[in-house]
Amino acid sequence: MDLERLLTDRLAPAFATVAGGPVDPLVRRSPRADFQSDAALALARRLGRPPRDIAAEVLAHAALDDVCAMAEVSGPGFLNLTVADRTLTDLVSELARDDRLGVPPTAAPETVVVDYSGPNVAKEMHVGHLRSTVIGDAAARLLEWLGHRVVRVNHLGDWGTPFGMLIEHLVALGEAEGADEFSMGDLGSFYREARAKFDTDEAFRERSRRRVVALQGGDERTRRLWRLLVEQSERYFLAVYDLLDVTLTGDDFQGESVYHDRLGAVVDDLDRLGLLVDSDGAACVFPPGFTGRDGEPLPLIVRKRDGGYGYPATDLAALRHRIDELGATRLLYVVGLPQRQHLAMVFATAATAGWLCPPARAEHLGFGSILGADGRMLRSRTGESVKLVGLLEEAVARATELARTKNPDWDDRTTAETGRAVGIGAIKYADLATDRAQDYVLDWERMLSLDGNTAPYLQYAYSRIQSVFRRAGAAARPDAPVILTGPAERALAIELLGFAAVVAEVEWSLEFHRLAGYLHRLATSFSAFYERCPVLRAPDELRQSRLLLAELTARTLRQGLHLLGIRTVRRM
Repeated sequence: MDLERLLTDRLAPAFATVAGGPVDPLVRRSPRADFQSDAALALARRLGRPPRDIAAEVLAHAALDDVCAMAEVSGPGFLNLTVADRTLTDLVSELARDDRLGVPPTAAPETVVVDYSGPNVAKEMHVGHLRSTVIGDAAARLLEWLGHRVVRVNHLGDWGTPFGMLIEHLVALGEAEGADEFSMGDLGSFYREARAKFDTDEAFRERSRRRVVALQGGDERTRRLWRLLVEQSERYFLAVYDLLDVTLTGDDFQGESVYHDRLGAVVDDLDRLGLLVDSDGAACVFPPGFTGRDGEPLPLIVRKRDGGYGYPATDLAALRHRIDELGATRLLYVVGLPQRQHLAMVFATAATAGWLCPPARAEHLGFGSILGADGRMLRSRTGESVKLVGLLEEAVARATELARTKNPDWDDRTTAETGRAVGIGAIKYADLATDRAQDYVLDWERMLSLDGNTAPYLQYAYSRIQSVFRRAGAAARPDAPVILTGPAERALAIELLGFAAVVAEVEWSLEFHRLAGYLHRLATSFSAFYERCPVLRAPDELRQSRLLLAELTARTLRQGLHLLGIRTVRRM
């Protein structure tokens, strides 16, 4: 059991007795003691009593003697709690014997669909795909580790009007030659060439439109060429995912085309339910609560005036499939914040139609943008979106050069493996350590620094512990008695016991900067412990205790970083 939960469980009955009903004790870490509760301050307004009097009465009713060495009223009515060393040693010893580091599997496993990454066929992935892919993969990893059934969905843009022009460009180049150019060359160049023809050549534009009709009508040759574009693109996407070290596979591709035959049923059912409204020839739904700047209701266009289907129809079809056929009760959409209103309208429409109802719920995991040093959207020197592969390769190259400079005696393989783990880890951590709703600046020097809240700092802490065990020549004994002789050991023990509480919070908030912040605090606590508490030179019993604390720190760092999708390294 984590300490916050233990103290909360002890204080809650006392607060309930004083208040005459349930009260959250609001137990938090504090610089003035190990933990602090400030619930008496809020309760004072409700009861019309001085908060110090309430806090004192709560202490009189609370069963804390076997848990706390000191519990006192402080300031205007805070409860300061100092945990007894015996409590800490017992809980750390229990933690050392637990393969899951105090984090139990969920008691209520769900089927969770995580929709993330979502690149477009025949287009290169750019820096804008990074956040969705990294955040979504962390969500999938964490929820899976907790025991939920996770269904990863990579919702590819593989259908619609642009494919008429792409297929026609492939035909114009000659099917065999075009396929070679597409598979061997630059996806971005292929798309730009097709777009330029479409914009300047009326005959090409007309052939492209007819090709869309052929594609949607099931023309055999057109469908074969379309599949070629999709397959070559998927191979490219998988190469990017391998470099980025995420868990998406080919089995997770779920293109928009999958839902094409379901769109008519979506529109028919909305019409049958009386939700469909004709608006200037387009079939729309007006979900309640959404208005434009003029105060007029906003439409969700499910079928356009030309008879084609809009993105909302595809999104509604996908949502129904995930609930009805996959059995999902939690649907996560890892999509940029600019799509907030669109998704909210889709969710509201699905709820009104009765398709999205408890226990099923949909959540938008929105995120901000990656900025350049000038504070603007990150762009290449030519003003285009930065290619994701180029960004990742630069991170690996920079980290590899740092590894080579600091460790000139390493062989090339070790240098390369370390450079990749550190470079990719730095990119991911910079993203996940930021509140996902906020923008952040891509700063290579800060991201790759061995100091501060960075992945290399955490990876270095882990490698430092591995160095300790190499010099010790033995592993820690899991049954070694835990001995706390000073503040640095106590602080490290308390941080180790906080892992479960953070994971439990992130399971529902999916705010990974909270997990990243915890891991940074843990690494910082270990650094202070390492500097002030000699490990290998300590007397035998104390040495075993400190080795155990070091091993628990390494295990927690490794597990926490794994949940973020970041590798640890044994040497740095």
